[in-house]
Amino acid sequence: MINRTLVRTKVILTLFAFFQNKDKTPHTAEKELMRSFSDTYNLYCLLLMLVDELTDYARKRIEEGQEKALAMHIDYNPNPRFVNNRFADQLFQNRQLRHIAEDQQLSWDSAHEAIASLYKQITETDIYKDYMSAQESSYDADKTLWRKLFTFFLPDNPTLENALDELEVSLDGSGWTADDNVVMSYVVKTIKRFNEDNGADQPLLQMFDHEEELTFAKKLLKETIAHSEEYEKMIEDKLKNWDAERIAYMDMLIMKTAIAELFAFPDIAAQITINEYLDIAREYSTDNSPQFINGMLDEIIKEQTKQGKMLKGLAIK
Repeated sequence: MINRTLVRTKVILTLFAFFQNKDKTPHTAEKELMRSFSDTYNLYCLLLMLVDELTDYARKRIEEGQEKALAMHIDYNPNPRFVNNRFADQLFQNRQLRHIAEDQQLSWDSAHEAIASLYKQITETDIYKDYMSAQESSYDADKTLWRKLFTFFLPDNPTLENALDELEVSLDGSGWTADDNVVMSYVVKTIKRFNEDNGADQPLLQMFDHEEELTFAKKLLKETIAHSEEYEKMIEDKLKNWDAERIAYMDMLIMKTAIAELFAFPDIAAQITINEYLDIAREYSTDNSPQFINGMLDEIIKEQTKQGKMLKGLAIK
């Protein structure tokens, strides 16, 4: 699930906190990085659990309606399609998800109001209305409903964002709300992979796409910290008429991390490295940062390659 793109972002955010706090050590920085990966995976599982929470809430509403109708001797014929969703039931039965929820003590218990509000909002969407009024019912249609909700309705939803903010505190998460839309894309990927024949044993995404990503993360963090002053000197030497103190703190950090990757991972194409960090700059720094960082790294790569200190060279356009 966690790929190198997300790894790079989390390394930079961990470094941001590390260099701001002089009391932290490289060891504590690594522990915080590992914690951030764990929190991201917990958020992934929590969002999957949201399917059952909303389904269970809808089921309870039907039961309450049935009790009232019985007491008042009136007819009550609710549409049970949403609560009988076969994908939702399969996800609820998923052994891996249930084990993680129990082990990590994940729960939506402190977000009852948000669940009620989200359900009401869902019932007002065309996605829900079209699903409930469809003539035919199928597992694929059940799965498609949730794929659409996680693709078009839940991202950037204020109610969900506020609920996650509260859960982040109650579940002792660490900055996971910054990843919510990214993690939702992983939820959508998971939904697409579900197969009814797999039942409760349908595999979820693993925390890392490949085990090498964890090694990559630790080494990138370690190299950036160990050579921070050296990389900063490289950058300052290329500033020309600029004062180092005028560089945005995040820009300096992004460049240091990019240089660390260029030196420490010669198997990764330089253009891939540069593009990844320019994307991070677009997300976390100023509008002018990508162009500035691109030009600075271009000059550093050329000089270091000419001196034989870098195993890969690149003239960045």
